[in-house]
Amino acid sequence: MNLRQVHLIHEELFDELCESGFTVAPGELGENVSTRGVDLLGLPVGTLLRLGDEAVVEITGPRNPCAQIDDFQKGLLKQVVRRDQDGGGVVHESGVMSVVRAGGVVRPGDPVEVELPVGPHLALRSV
Repeated sequence: MNLRQVHLIHEELFDELCESGFTVAPGELGENVSTRGVDLLGLPVGTLLRLGDEAVVEITGPRNPCAQIDDFQKGLLKQVVRRDQDGGGVVHESGVMSVVRAGGVVRPGDPVEVELPVGPHLALRSV
């Protein structure tokens, strides 16, 4: 397995941030790929995403944003890191990290196919 990391963000996050008064465009949060219509945060660890005709990445966990995100836009970190409904856990909404399983060219508008792992599904969690 190739350990090159790929950061993916769901474009719906940009819409949510806009509703909160922030302006964020694809690529501005350091992501390599942005998706639309794929529940990245709801996918289990080990999910394969086929990007375009050749590229495949395997989801390893949520992205853990750092305080530098506030250097981009003040207050943005609080928008992408929050407490869960029970108040006990931290929820990272700034996308997922993955590793490259197969390289290839990825272009805007390419389809994204989701292949769930076999066996019990493990929820994404910070490591």
